[in-house]
Parts: sequence; structure tokens; C-alpha cells
Amino acid sequence: MQSTQQQEAIEEFWQHISHCDHVVQIYENEDSFLDTLEAFVAEGFRNNEAIIVIATPEHRAALAGRLERNGISVAAAASSGQLIVRDARTCLARFMFDGWPAESRFNAMIEELLAKAREKHPTVRAFGEMVALLWDEKLYRATMRLEHMWTQLCQRESFPLFCAYPKASFDTGDPADCREVHHAHTRACPPL
Repeated sequence: MQSTQQQEAIEEFWQHISHCDHVVQIYENEDSFLDTLEAFVAEGFRNNEAIIVIATPEHRAALAGRLERNGISVAAAASSGQLIVRDARTCLARFMFDGWPAESRFNAMIEELLAKAREKHPTVRAFGEMVALLWDEKLYRATMRLEHMWTQLCQRESFPLFCAYPKASFDTGDPADCREVHHAHTRACPPL
């Protein structure tokens, strides 16, 4: 559980991101990740933005539980089009071929989600953990390619994106890999 000071720091961080920031968090534990994700999504609700979440079933369920506990009806938000939730592995299957992301298919999939989100909300923010899944499968070059594709799309479509990786994914690898992931983003979340 985070302290009030940590909670305020992460809330302030999300209040000051730009519309094309590509943010990364390399997290120590699930709680710190979920605290950060919850704050990112909650800030979107406060700003009346649409929120796209592309996550694993475990993280989608944990986020939904946290939002519900804080008075946000996930069903109502989904029904209104403000919250669009997709499964990360299912999304990956739509554009990955032989271990490599097909850019045109990726762009089409995300642009379709953005168009749906913008039907009722002019501004959008997105969270995705497809890159973390690729990294854990040791598809490092494909991960970095997908990160760069995301950055291009964020800039072209003007929306902030939040990505997250478990720190354990980097513990046995080359420290340069972790630096490369950081460099593929415009900002990093403050440590919790």
C-alpha cells in the first residue's frame, strides 16, 4: 500500500503528462503497478477522457475491482464508451506474425480503438502491456519495434500512452536492455 505522499506524487505526475507522452513504469511489485495504473485511469475519468486498457485478465480484473471500490462503475463506463478494455494476448495475435509486429495491422487495430473511443470523448489516454508480454517471451527486438510503433502512433494521433514492465523481467538480462526500454519512452513514472 502506498503512502499518501506517494499517492499524491503519482496523481500529480499524471496531471502533467502531455497528449503525446509515451510513459513507462518498471515496477517492483504488483501493488505499485496497480496503484499507478489506477491513478492513470482515474485521471482520465476526472478529465472526461476515454480510456483504452489493453491488459492481461489478471490486471483487468484487479483494475476493475479498484475502480469499483472508488465509486467508478466499470460496466457503466464501458457502456458509455468511456472505458474500452481489451485482452493483451488477443490484441497481440491480431498483428504479430512469426514473432514480429506487422505495422499496418497494429495501426489499423489501434486506430479502430481510438475512433471508437473518440465517438463521445474527444481526448483519449491508453494503457498497454503487450510490450511486457513480448519482452517476457524474449522477443526483445519485436518489443522495441512495437514500442517505436506506439510512439509514432501517439505522436500522430495525439494521445498519452502508459506502458509497464515488471522489474523482474530485467533482473537476469543485460542492464543495457532496461536502458533501451527507458529510451523508447518520453517519460518514466516516479518510483513508488
